[in-house]
Amino acid sequence: MPTKLGNRVLPCLLVDDMRRSLAFYLEVLGFTQTGYYPIASEPMRTEVRRDDVAIVLLNEAAHGIAEKPAFSGALYIFPESIDQLVNELQGRVPFAWGPEETDFGIRQFAIRDPDGYLLVFAERI
Repeated sequence: MPTKLGNRVLPCLLVDDMRRSLAFYLEVLGFTQTGYYPIASEPMRTEVRRDDVAIVLLNEAAHGIAEKPAFSGALYIFPESIDQLVNELQGRVPFAWGPEETDFGIRQFAIRDPDGYLLVFAERI
């Protein structure tokens, strides 16, 4: 029987400017800084969390991570209500697209963080 992988993925994102990224995740998206190294005010690595969603931000490339921020995909986050989140974020951050409904039964919208990472917020219709 295969080993279970658990129920969580923790993205680790390389950022150009830790203060700018922290301000975006904390002040714009409402995350909380829940872990850091070596100190909270000048972290090289920090975890931000909102509810059950956690992301690690790094200002130095870790093993296997490119030297510059780059990601060819998207991070999908599934809030309780797309419409409530749209109302919360509208006017605070530009939307890359949406909100829109897809042919495969998802209502979604997307934003980009300061390093260009695409965050897609989605819910089943």
